[in-house]
Amino acid sequence: MPAPDLNVLVLPGGTDSSYRPFSPWQASAIRMYPFTASIAAAFGPRVRVRQARYRVYGWNGGQASPMPYARNALDQFTHDHPDVPVAVIGHSMGGRIAAQLGDDPRVTDVLALAPWWQFADWRHIHDDVRVVAVHGDADRVTLAKRTAKGIVELTERGLDATYVGVPGGGHAMLDHIGLWQGEAIDFVRTALDRARATVTA
Repeated sequence: MPAPDLNVLVLPGGTDSSYRPFSPWQASAIRMYPFTASIAAAFGPRVRVRQARYRVYGWNGGQASPMPYARNALDQFTHDHPDVPVAVIGHSMGGRIAAQLGDDPRVTDVLALAPWWQFADWRHIHDDVRVVAVHGDADRVTLAKRTAKGIVELTERGLDATYVGVPGGGHAMLDHIGLWQGEAIDFVRTALDRARATVTA
């Protein structure tokens, strides 16, 4: 199978504290399947997209329970074609995971959807990453103001970082579906263009 031009790793959300086993049928995983499917349909074999799974549903404080599984998913994803860049897309807790994966040089683009950014998680992201954060102003689970603050800080560091507000948007992304999905498709399209430009440079 020929190498794709871009890998996209989709990171579903979870919760603050829980050791309940992660299930591909839980709401946070199901919420991301339309994103995974629409990306696959839009870009075909040029983009390889995969949705990550964790062992348990919660972050669990300093244990950061999902991170070893997310990093392993990144390693497995890039095993056959290690030079293919990776864009990561994360919702809620998945947005926190995406930011922390942003310290990996294989990651070139981060899309954070209503991210649960705690303790300035955005500071993990390395300087060459392009970052887009989308957050609804009616979100009562995670804080749009904190996300906007992170984007400002990343911009001041010199990163290509963009904040997209969703007026009336809630945490579950069940409103303004065209906007949420459209931002994800645009994000991948730009990441794909960047990947191709790197190859031809």
